[in-house]
Amino acid sequence: METKNLTCIVCPLGCAITAQMQGGEIVSITGNTCKRGENYALAELTDPRRTLTTTMRVKGGGLVSVKSKDTLPKGKLLDCMTVINVWEAQTPIQIGDVVIKDILGLGVDIVATCRVKGV
Repeated sequence: METKNLTCIVCPLGCAITAQMQGGEIVSITGNTCKRGENYALAELTDPRRTLTTTMRVKGGGLVSVKSKDTLPKGKLLDCMTVINVWEAQTPIQIGDVVIKDILGLGVDIVATCRVKGV
């Protein structure tokens, strides 16, 4: 049996969660003080996801800060960065503008998090 230790990040309590795994399956989850902690551990162990925040080049020069509109599979973050690194956003850019639609076919848009005036 394999033991995985996690610190829950859903609320400020930061519960120390222990999950027992056998053959890649979760056998038990302990240490959480609420259901959200259990849900966090289940998601983190079966389908870890992250919000991607980075910068992207702007056509004509400069950078714009961007983020994923929703979480992305953790294992796809570097692939997403490869795509972002070759694209250039077109000005003018407003906060919330979609700069890359449906990155890698994952159903998640990359959006601007700041304004950039036109050149």
